[in-house]
Amino acid sequence: MHVPDDLNRYQEVLVSPMYLAGSNGTGEAGFAPVAHWPHHYLDEGPCQLLVTSPDQRIRIGWFGDDFELWKISAATEAASATRWTATFNHVTPAEIVAGLTTALAHDYAEADAYDSNGRFLAHPSIYWADAVRPLTDAGWTRGVPDSPGTIEIVAPDGQAGAVIDRHDHGPDDETVTLWAGPPGWGTRAEAVFTARTPSHLIAATAAVMAESAPVIRERHQIDRRMQHLVTMTPVAPVTPTADAQVSRAPTPLDVRRTAVTQAVHRAARAPRTAADLRVMAAQSRSAGAVQNRSGSLAPATTARLSARSSTSRHGR
Repeated sequence: MHVPDDLNRYQEVLVSPMYLAGSNGTGEAGFAPVAHWPHHYLDEGPCQLLVTSPDQRIRIGWFGDDFELWKISAATEAASATRWTATFNHVTPAEIVAGLTTALAHDYAEADAYDSNGRFLAHPSIYWADAVRPLTDAGWTRGVPDSPGTIEIVAPDGQAGAVIDRHDHGPDDETVTLWAGPPGWGTRAEAVFTARTPSHLIAATAAVMAESAPVIRERHQIDRRMQHLVTMTPVAPVTPTADAQVSRAPTPLDVRRTAVTQAVHRAARAPRTAADLRVMAAQSRSAGAVQNRSGSLAPATTARLSARSSTSRHGR
């Protein structure tokens, strides 16, 4: 029996490779590793949610309506100049961002106990290969660079890669880009790192791309231009209803996610109590259990066209 498209629209599917799954409109997976850090919900301005390390040396910003959806940075002191910055555009899966935030949470915990400087402020390796070693270890190979002085590593399917710019750069210049998907504003995911980003943090991000475990999305969240490049396996079969116009009833999981989201927003605007901490713990468990299914940690992305497209940045 043919199932109408509107019934398939909200069907949950496992998408692989993960780096082509795009964003699901929330930042839950990226924020889950730092759920215990201070959260600052900003009602005005482009940054809608800012999560910081307790000493505010690490900052993780969610720009829910921007082309560059995530901006992550670190500094030697809370008020000092940024040492390095990583940005992730609106197409990048939050699971890839989680590779970086997981490494940052680990580095910060280690610094708090053993090293006040922190490995997240380490100098990058003098060897460019260290930053992308998880990719080459997984069988990604050297490609043909677009311009002299750059090195490109490409996935076996040709749909993802890394570009390393080996020219002499200033400390704030962008030198490493991880990308996935065909060129285009709505199809290419990009993660861009500035020159002083520690190599192990770039490698931690690249490692998630190399593993590329399937992730859950609703079918309508996969751009039509990407559907022929990915494998989508239904999590559960769609059961047609007698009236295709009837809205789908919320599942128990929908109800639980809604309750957790509402509790988190209430907690963000009230003094931190033991109850608040329990709410944040519940959020973290929920995000891990459903592998970043649709939720509402921050306002859903309504990405607007940016003059700074990924195509113009690297000529792709």
